[in-house]
Amino acid sequence: MSRRSRKIFGFGIFSVVLAYALMRLFVAPMVDKSLNLQVPHRPYVISDAAAELHSGLRVMDWHTDTMLWDRDLLERSSYGHLDLPRMADGNIAVQMFTTVTKTPRGQNYDSNTGDSDNITSLAVVQGWPVRTWSSLLERALYQAERLDGFVTASEGKLVWIKSKGDLAAFTEGYTPSVWTGGARGVLLGSEGAHPLEGDLANIDRMFDAGYRMIGLTHFFDNDVAGSLHGTSKAGLSDFGRQVVAQLDAREIIIDLAHASEQAAWETLSITKRPVVVSHTGFKGACNSARNVSDDLMKAIADKGGLIAVGFWQGAVCGDTPDAIADAIEYGIGLVGADHVALGSDWDGTTHSITAEDLPAITDMLLQRGVPEEAIRKVMGENSLRFLGKWLPAT
Repeated sequence: MSRRSRKIFGFGIFSVVLAYALMRLFVAPMVDKSLNLQVPHRPYVISDAAAELHSGLRVMDWHTDTMLWDRDLLERSSYGHLDLPRMADGNIAVQMFTTVTKTPRGQNYDSNTGDSDNITSLAVVQGWPVRTWSSLLERALYQAERLDGFVTASEGKLVWIKSKGDLAAFTEGYTPSVWTGGARGVLLGSEGAHPLEGDLANIDRMFDAGYRMIGLTHFFDNDVAGSLHGTSKAGLSDFGRQVVAQLDAREIIIDLAHASEQAAWETLSITKRPVVVSHTGFKGACNSARNVSDDLMKAIADKGGLIAVGFWQGAVCGDTPDAIADAIEYGIGLVGADHVALGSDWDGTTHSITAEDLPAITDMLLQRGVPEEAIRKVMGENSLRFLGKWLPAT
């Protein structure tokens, strides 16, 4: 190679490295900021009664996609919806972190195929390992590794909850308004079962990585079931029935968020355990294509399941604490206070209040005359009771 050729080659390499560095520094945060928008409202005015009640709650939320984004979970961010400081501000005791591994271009609530994928380019721009660029399973495992890394680096401020024993040990130190050592519990769930890549053995790999909740579908049909937002609206496949049975056997919670109604009804008919809808709204309160029928919600509750109310327009026909409280109050009337929970969908490309704004929901529920006991249940006690019964023993 001539000297001139070497210079051209070297300049080319330098240009590629520089372009990649600029993408990491500027493009990735810009995408995050543009998709995970905050409702411009602060500060909310919280009554003294609501502030006192909220400070003594054991709050749990069932759905945040924060691991998808290139942010430090341990540091306060000015954008997005959740991090450890904002968890503390909102008095969140336990948070389910959910992982996204594939989304279609032009994503919508009505009809999507799995022929395209937004996450590949995001993985490249954010510097994920090459193994994640072509494998949905590896994307799920990598996000599990990220969460584990934050838990380790937190020096006890974040604590894994993978079993009944973990939960019992974590909650044992609880006193009103303070979790021992300021710790917050974390769980891990998958938004859809497509990371299994058609192999039942990958349920074990995901379990070993920390997954304790797995959804059946996301925004497109997969080899497990039809999506609520897919083209077929189909039920469970033969492989999907095997997946449901294996999730039961491994004591992994099944999440019916995004599943077609047929798939959800079929799952209820064969699972031996109650299920969760990790982020949703109620059709009777918000007639959105994102929400399933009230009859299905009642059937989920009748089986002992939980319905976690989301915080965004498509779920509750609004993005304010008032709209969220409307949905919660409707849900209590429909299925009872024992079966309603929180499922924000923070950092899930939504326009939402943030983790630090949770006291405003408590305030709105109090203003509506919802009994304090019901508020405690919805804000976290239902979720902790459910986990205490349905997580693996060890």
